[in-house]
Amino acid sequence: MLEIKISEKKQGIKKESIEKKTLKSLAEELKERLAKESEEGFEAEIIRKKTKPVEDLSDEEIEEISEKITEREVEEEKKIIKEKIKEETLLPLDDYIKCAVHLGTKVISPHMRKFVYKRRADGLAVINTIFIDQKLREAIDFLNKYNPEQIYLCCKREAGWSAAEKFQDATGIRAFTKKYTPGVTTNLSLNNFFESELTIICDPWIDRNALNDTIKLRKNIISLCDTNNFTKNITKIIPCNNKSGKSVGCILYILARGYCKFNKIPFSAKLEDFTGKLE
Repeated sequence: MLEIKISEKKQGIKKESIEKKTLKSLAEELKERLAKESEEGFEAEIIRKKTKPVEDLSDEEIEEISEKITEREVEEEKKIIKEKIKEETLLPLDDYIKCAVHLGTKVISPHMRKFVYKRRADGLAVINTIFIDQKLREAIDFLNKYNPEQIYLCCKREAGWSAAEKFQDATGIRAFTKKYTPGVTTNLSLNNFFESELTIICDPWIDRNALNDTIKLRKNIISLCDTNNFTKNITKIIPCNNKSGKSVGCILYILARGYCKFNKIPFSAKLEDFTGKLE
């Protein structure tokens, strides 16, 4: 009887010892894991701090690059596009590419990522020209639903002023270039107040006053959007280079031509009237 009690006591001590060891090993394992995670987190934080955000080019630098599209670049881009396109484009591919409508910025926003298909060696994003053409068709169909007096265009970026004025002359659609007064479509007490149903903007950031006024009114918006733009609340997006005068001119020319054709408005302008001379 005494032997049985001693044996049971030994087994109890042994079991307790095993449990202690198990708890100790679990504690040590947890301690090691926490230490490892802390170390990895510290290293990740160092890497994050050392990694510099992408520095984008200025409007002037992009404008300069847009002016230097070579014949070789035109041919290379055409070759890529022709392999994928199934219908005739609104404008010959040569003209699209010479106007640098496909050149984006070094920054690609989550909203615009789907329109980008590659980066150039200098880091600039390249917008798929097929998407540009498709979205232009959609924008023209949408634009054609409205009368000229129901629409206005806003282009505060200087590079697009000339094209915006040409657009106004051709279509009869009011254009704001150098200045847009916030509240001009929402504040009844303003002397220059007017009502509109559709707003066209050339950059959601630069033309944000017009964008915000239109959002307040819950009206529709067509916008030229570059790769660095965010597109929330925009009804129809036209992905394109909106920093270059040639590119903005090209897009506004196509919109004006399509709108005038649908509404039987005489249209005699040439592409270079909107873009300036193309090499």
